[in-house]
Amino acid sequence: MDTNAYVTFLVVGVVTVVIDGQIIYHSGKRYLRHSAGDPAAESSMTRLVVVLFHLAVLGVLALLSTVRFPGGGSLPGVVGRLGVLLLIVAVAHGIAIGVLTRLREEQAVEDYRNRPPVDRRLPEATIRPIDPSD
Repeated sequence: MDTNAYVTFLVVGVVTVVIDGQIIYHSGKRYLRHSAGDPAAESSMTRLVVVLFHLAVLGVLALLSTVRFPGGGSLPGVVGRLGVLLLIVAVAHGIAIGVLTRLREEQAVEDYRNRPPVDRRLPEATIRPIDPSD
């Protein structure tokens, strides 16, 4: 792959990963905010998931840029690499969404466990049973 194709692949790949990471970050914060919890903790958990996403996918991007690909260094080779990268980004995006969903479920369970106790006493019956002697 010639230098121009290599640089083009890396620039388009990094921009794609950063944009998708920002989408996950902002959507993840809103997603976790709707569950009752600490907003600072929700933001930091989302940030941790996004940092892991960026590191993993940028690492794959770096490895993918060094692999020999059919089509050589011409346009078909760059497009083929970008196609593989987009599939990897899609899988990583799905994993990040799964992690955020798991975090939200854990918050819901924790909120359920920490709720105040409910008074289990039932009020007196509003309907009297039928008396057969009447």
